[in-house]
Amino acid sequence: MKIPMKVDYGVRALVELALHYGDGPVQTAMIASKQGIPEAYLDQLMTSLNKFGFVHSRRGPQGGHSLAMDPKDIDLNMVMEQLDSANSPLDCLINPHDCVFSHTCAQQEVWKTVEASIRDVLSNITVADLANRQSSLAGQAALPL
Repeated sequence: MKIPMKVDYGVRALVELALHYGDGPVQTAMIASKQGIPEAYLDQLMTSLNKFGFVHSRRGPQGGHSLAMDPKDIDLNMVMEQLDSANSPLDCLINPHDCVFSHTCAQQEVWKTVEASIRDVLSNITVADLANRQSSLAGQAALPL
């Protein structure tokens, strides 16, 4: 399974915001610098994350971005579904009627199981979990759970 760059960068941005949760808005330039995300791309991505309700954004010199909900309430499956809704191991799982073999395809059952397993794993990992892991790896204090 390949994770799209949009999802990777989106999760990184959310993790960075989780590290600053409750501290006020974080500017795009700082998120981009800390997470290695091109700033122009991050600007577009933050607009999407705002639209999907993950972040609050405010323009201006005192502006920036902050999480719109507790990082414990944002799981990776939610992020994946919003940023890459067409993510599936096979196109026929998204549009089964487009495949003439859909009714008799033994592979389809396997890939549905794989997809369900991936979603289950992603549903059990939150942005707070990743922020705590990142803090731990960097030798910083973890977020309160």
